[in-house]
Amino acid sequence: MEGPLNSDFSAARVHLERAYYYLRGDDETSRAACDTLDLLIETVTEAQHMRPKAGVLEFPLSPARQAG
Repeated sequence: MEGPLNSDFSAARVHLERAYYYLRGDDETSRAACDTLDLLIETVTEAQHMRPKAGVLEFPLSPARQAG
């Protein structure tokens, strides 16, 4: 069994932006599609720049710090 797949948000964003570029029509369908693509591009960009939550590592105290 393979491990979990990680999304390539950068590549997805490039393809969404390319689709946006090709939908240059002045018709209602093209405008609606571009509005939707705007939302998708924004969501993917946010996901791309999210940082995983960092865990806190506890280090043992040195003997000098334990005494003080």
